[in-house]
Amino acid sequence: MDAQLIAFIGVAAGMVALPGADFTVVVRNALASRAAGVATALGVAGGLLVHTALAVAGLAAVLVTVPALFRTVQILGGAYVLYLGISALHAARRRTTDGGPDADSGSDAGRAGRPSVTGPRRALRQGFLANALNPKAPVLFLSLLPQFVPDGQPPVPRTLLLATVVVLLALIWFPAVALLVDRLGRWLRRPRAARAIEGGSGAALTALGLALVTGPLLH
Repeated sequence: MDAQLIAFIGVAAGMVALPGADFTVVVRNALASRAAGVATALGVAGGLLVHTALAVAGLAAVLVTVPALFRTVQILGGAYVLYLGISALHAARRRTTDGGPDADSGSDAGRAGRPSVTGPRRALRQGFLANALNPKAPVLFLSLLPQFVPDGQPPVPRTLLLATVVVLLALIWFPAVALLVDRLGRWLRRPRAARAIEGGSGAALTALGLALVTGPLLH
């Protein structure tokens, strides 16, 4: 039994499940529809595939050690997350303006509480870009993966295995989150709850985006 691999699975599971931009985007789009939520989740996993390829190829090390390149990715990622946050805040504000305080009742509550419709293709793109442009991912891969490569073992196959574990965990976790949000949609899509979720997700994404755009280098 590979004790290091088992330990890595536990660490990686906690890392994947940690709420962040990926989680927030998946939840928000899952409120629009199950298909949009699952598509966003698959997009997040696709973004992780990019980081996996970079880590195995050693390109992530180049990204981290070249400040200008890293800062460019950091600004691009922050700008995109900021865009998603402002869009969510705008949608929450529009929902407050359009829907009265009594909109929680009635047969159309579930439909009225849905965020702006997001097609699966757009949702897939949002999930992919939110993760692929996350500058923290290369740092995490480079700082975490080498710790679980046993001495004397070829690093590339082992790194590929560990990176694959992360992607598989993401393929389990994020679709599960999307399906759970959709399952609870009867309550979560009530106008007041939907406004709170959309406003909260918008505020969180905006804060994350601002932190990346205006903050110092993460490494």
